[in-house]
Amino acid sequence: MIIETQPTPDNNVLNFFPPQPILKSGQAEFVDAKSLRKSPLAEHIFDLGGIRSLFITSDMISVTKEEKASWEELKPQILAEIMDHLSTGEATLTPAAEKDDNVVEQIQGLLNARIRPAVKQDGGDIVFKDFKDGIVYVEMQGSCKGCPYALVTLKEGVEKILKTYIPEVREVRNQSQEEE
Repeated sequence: MIIETQPTPDNNVLNFFPPQPILKSGQAEFVDAKSLRKSPLAEHIFDLGGIRSLFITSDMISVTKEEKASWEELKPQILAEIMDHLSTGEATLTPAAEKDDNVVEQIQGLLNARIRPAVKQDGGDIVFKDFKDGIVYVEMQGSCKGCPYALVTLKEGVEKILKTYIPEVREVRNQSQEEE
């Protein structure tokens, strides 16, 4: 099995191109212990040590190493982990992570097609931030940010639409309110 590698302008980043798809669709980024639980492959690569982050698309794995780590040591180990992963046929993402990714795509699609155009007519915007445990986190922007009707828009408009079309959605929250 030949896995091509390609250096990037950043000496701490190396791209790996396996001969077969890694993800069915979309992309995934792994930067911390919580995100690693979503991918056995990411977990194995991080276990090598010296890894700061992974970015995976259908045809590429971009690995960012820590400054002090050496590609001479890491590259063959990463190649071995990718080959092992591909030879087992194991999914790159856990089923729960794939399901969440699909839900996120649906949420973003609805936001962009039906909700954002209406919000923009009032001089504002709504931006998707996260989806966790059935809760969609968005950020109200522009004139909607400080508007007293923003909560009504969020609950009576956005939440109702998302819950109607996407059963996994339980609630919608404005992320900037969460941080205050």
